[in-house]
Amino acid sequence: MYKIYGKGLDKSGRCYHYHQDNDIVGLKCSTCQKYFACYKCHDELMSHNFSACDKNSYPVICGQCGTRSNFDDYAKGYCFQCQAVFNPNCHLHWEIYFTEN
Repeated sequence: MYKIYGKGLDKSGRCYHYHQDNDIVGLKCSTCQKYFACYKCHDELMSHNFSACDKNSYPVICGQCGTRSNFDDYAKGYCFQCQAVFNPNCHLHWEIYFTEN
């Protein structure tokens, strides 16, 4: 099982910074290979800045069921395993979290 790290987390991975009902994903930093609730949590807790992951490297984990997904599955807006809906406004931060290679 993979863990979501962050500040003030609830059981579904919502953090102090992003805590709406649908803020339930963990995003992987390519440097430390850990999943964080958001880049802000990562940068506050780690000694390096968040670095984007390749879109095909399972950079997302669902906070509801723990399923890891690639970018294409995540971009559908819900978890393909448990159908939990993700925050549609996360697309505003995709350039922070994902890279092509």
